[in-house]
Amino acid sequence: MAAHALFYEEGIRATGVDRVIERASVSKVTFYRQYASKDDLIRAYLDYRHGMWIAWFEASLAQETKSGRTVPDALTTTLRTWFAREDFRGCAFLNAAAELGSSEPSILETVQQHKRAMASVLDRHFSADAAKIGEMVALLVDGAIVHVQMGRSMDEVLEALGASIEAILRR
Repeated sequence: MAAHALFYEEGIRATGVDRVIERASVSKVTFYRQYASKDDLIRAYLDYRHGMWIAWFEASLAQETKSGRTVPDALTTTLRTWFAREDFRGCAFLNAAAELGSSEPSILETVQQHKRAMASVLDRHFSADAAKIGEMVALLVDGAIVHVQMGRSMDEVLEALGASIEAILRR
């Protein structure tokens, strides 16, 4: 999806529909048959990103825990892999919320659904350690994403994240 690459790399507001049409090599008529508005395209981008990212996130956590890592270590390893990617530009959903603010309530609902799904994945993985901590850990993960995106050392951020999770588990 051309919009996926452009929106994630350059930002939603910075990317016009004409640029997406050009990158996708489709006619305007073809484009507008699929997406009546840029908002429809944004929702499709976020839906696509959600499916792709959440599947990767779950698979990575499962693989890391099967290899013998604790859940907190599996999470920091998973995030380290993502943060180290050359194309890492933060969380597409946090970026969308920051760019669009409250001006697009339906898009914010999509962002909120993604964050609830991430918390649910975390709940499932941490269930053996503590009940229903997914939302707390998800908030910590969001903070870690933002700090790495702002240029803070990945190692420092992941160390702080791990220590914070361990503190929650000990409570």
